[in-house]
Amino acid sequence: MNKKFFSACLALALGAGASYATSVYAQAKPDVLVKQRQAVMTLQGKYFGPLAAMASGKAPYDAAVAVRNAAFLDALIKMPWDGFQPSTKDEKSRALPAVFDDAAKFKEAQERAQTAMSHLVAAKDEAAFKAAVGEVNKSCGGCHESFRAK
Repeated sequence: MNKKFFSACLALALGAGASYATSVYAQAKPDVLVKQRQAVMTLQGKYFGPLAAMASGKAPYDAAVAVRNAAFLDALIKMPWDGFQPSTKDEKSRALPAVFDDAAKFKEAQERAQTAMSHLVAAKDEAAFKAAVGEVNKSCGGCHESFRAK
């Protein structure tokens, strides 16, 4: 009986905690959301830079670095999108109004970037790596061109 009671109390407490965490997340301040998405973009640059240098021949190809950075980027590419909430539209950032005005096109650009990143993660040799880096660069650049102020 005590085990059942304890289990029920634990489940209730965890459920309440999850509900509280969800409501707190939903109430994130717009300026915090902007800072978070900008932080993710900064990290993407940190881990993509060496890959671009390898792909362009400015640095020697290092398979271990390529695999590690691609894995980091695969996680990072999924992170900034929830920070583009309508509540952030009036916050100071380089996001153009098109992010919010043409949400379908912005979502399409996100999906294109995530698909390109999955190809980078799947690259098993230098030639495939270089092609995938080009695809990622093109997808990221396309999004920046359409949705980011210079």
